[in-house]
Amino acid sequence: MTPIETDPKVDTPNSRPGWLKSRQTSSRKTVSFGDSSSVRSLPLWSLISLLLVLLVWYLVTKAWGFPDDFRASVEAANKADGKRFSDANLLVECKVSDQCDESMYTQVLGPRRFPTPMDTLRGFNTLRAEGYKNISLWAHTGASLWRIVRGMFFGIIVGVPVGFSMGLSSRLRGFFDTFVEALRPVPPLALLPLFALWFGIGDRTAYFLLIFASIWIMVIAARAGVQAVNLSKVRAAYSLGASKRQVLFRVILPNALPDLFTGIRVAIGVSWGTVVAAELLGVSTGLGAMIFQARNFFRLDIMVAGIVIIALIGVLMDMLMRLLESILIPWRGKG
Repeated sequence: MTPIETDPKVDTPNSRPGWLKSRQTSSRKTVSFGDSSSVRSLPLWSLISLLLVLLVWYLVTKAWGFPDDFRASVEAANKADGKRFSDANLLVECKVSDQCDESMYTQVLGPRRFPTPMDTLRGFNTLRAEGYKNISLWAHTGASLWRIVRGMFFGIIVGVPVGFSMGLSSRLRGFFDTFVEALRPVPPLALLPLFALWFGIGDRTAYFLLIFASIWIMVIAARAGVQAVNLSKVRAAYSLGASKRQVLFRVILPNALPDLFTGIRVAIGVSWGTVVAAELLGVSTGLGAMIFQARNFFRLDIMVAGIVIIALIGVLMDMLMRLLESILIPWRGKG
């Protein structure tokens, strides 16, 4: 037989450059839409979203329309007096100066409603160097983190076994359903006055409120994780002679880990939202207590700096959970 001649100009996979061939091959073998294992959070897009937030923040808090000579004179006067220069100084000086007309400038959010990024950065530097009300920033942050860790720990210890029992036993499912479905919709902050009466004003109220905020999330996550286990895997384990204990720890628990990690990530976010209110009553340390103390003195820069710190710590904790999830559950999204 005569071998088939191929035209070297024809675009075949073997005739393409190496970089193009590998790209085409990977695109043929990998399903991008619908394959959750191929979806990753791209750092570039995360950076773009962060820069967009900062840009909008700057635009809505920036005072526009001040004369250049007036701005320069106010800035020089503040430096001579040892004061920090900001848009708030310009607004104050404009109201008492003949060189500036208040109708000339525009500002979406004034300094009494929301601080500028630079004012917030100065507030953070003040917290880092001096603390607030004779308490360092690290003491406030450590106190809030310790409360959340304790609340999450007991929420997981209690919530996961309850959720597993609801997913494995019809009797326990019916028994716990009453409590779970009745208490799960109750906002934790609605119980703050009641917890204060039961446990007193101080750390105990904050701890129990955080436990209440996380326990129901972990119950639902554990129950969903058990129900998501493929029945064929359970039958295969029993056919190989596995006991109920072995099925629980070697089949059900590993397959329920993705839902458990999702529940932990959600519970962390809810706990951060609850700790600010939990630290309102009788607590002198904590980021929430610091924010409420700053509110009494109209220190918006300290308040927003505390909010930004809470957000950053929440993001770091979520990134840590994602890292642990990728290490402990490498099979997630792969069938």
